[in-house]
Amino acid sequence: MSFMFTLIVFIIILGVMVFFHELGHFWTARKLGVKCDEFGFGFPPRIFGWRKVNGKRKFFWGNKATEEIKSDDTIYSMNWIPLGGFVKIKGEDGESKADPDSFGGKKAWKRATILSAGVTMNVILAAVCLIIAFMIGAPQVIDGDLAQAHIQNPKVQIMSILEDSPAEEIGLKMGDVVLSINGEKFTEVQAVQDYIDQNEEEPLNFTIKRLDEEMEFTVSAVEIEELSEKAVGIGLAKTGTVSYPWYQSIWLGIKATIIMFVQIIVAFYTVIKNAIVGQPLGIDVAGPVGIAVMTGQVARMGFVYILQFTALLSLNLAIINFLPLPALDGGRVLFLIVEKLRGKPIKQKTEQIVHAAGFAFLMLLVVVVTGRDLLRFKDFFITLWEKITP
Repeated sequence: MSFMFTLIVFIIILGVMVFFHELGHFWTARKLGVKCDEFGFGFPPRIFGWRKVNGKRKFFWGNKATEEIKSDDTIYSMNWIPLGGFVKIKGEDGESKADPDSFGGKKAWKRATILSAGVTMNVILAAVCLIIAFMIGAPQVIDGDLAQAHIQNPKVQIMSILEDSPAEEIGLKMGDVVLSINGEKFTEVQAVQDYIDQNEEEPLNFTIKRLDEEMEFTVSAVEIEELSEKAVGIGLAKTGTVSYPWYQSIWLGIKATIIMFVQIIVAFYTVIKNAIVGQPLGIDVAGPVGIAVMTGQVARMGFVYILQFTALLSLNLAIINFLPLPALDGGRVLFLIVEKLRGKPIKQKTEQIVHAAGFAFLMLLVVVVTGRDLLRFKDFFITLWEKITP
């Protein structure tokens, strides 16, 4: 998978997530009577746009400031940096409070609704991605009642590797597909387990499929204390590409979104708790570089995996953005809650300073995590550099 393809897929995924997030802010603001000065696809500088003059939309070129462009309504623009989009809401920084169509002049609940709409749209995007995945066919463990489902490409797959087992020592990995053992092909988990039990005294030559590559591994079963028997140390499951009728896919997509959402919140809680008490995080944290590398790996696996990965990232974006931290939507909502409790708003200058400090901290955190990613994936970047240099 080429670097350029990985970059394009990463930009598309990031762009879709950011665009839907900003679309949520834009649509909700308009519905609640707040003027949006500009809604752009991509980030400035602007290439071209449409403005409204005397009830008619007119096309224009150039990167003039929004204030210099006379328009009766929202300016819609196409911009050079293809990373999602943005919305410029009138009065979002507290100005023009006296105007009835200003964000700053609206009641607190309306401002909170507008601020929360971006997160809501990211959750909806995740659900849509998962619904489509269930409709076209997603990888799944084949068990239970799948009477209404259509199953393709059934296979026996390694779902877990026992620590310090022969399987771990020779390099078998979770997700590997067992094609054959000593030339014998299998489609059922029980058949694989029976074969290993019957040939536990002999070397076992596994033919494995990992992504698009077939690999050979030779392993011998040993006595494993935890299992009280000889084994190679792999947990197996029958998997396949399973698709569902559209009406069932909708429910399954919503259900999967809820489950994934709760799991991510639990993971964030674990990371924050462990960081506070000084314990190991317990979960690997990746930044933009790490996500870009993972995007390339997911893209190699197929479109359905890209949909699932997009859903996962979109939910992560939603949860992170709603944390009660300055510069994030959750931080701004927190200021609104404080305003309601105090009975009066916090000084605009104070809020701007806090958000600016929060933004600086978040950028520092991004730099630290990105540096860590560069060290983790240094082999990837060394290989990439060798490919692009003469």
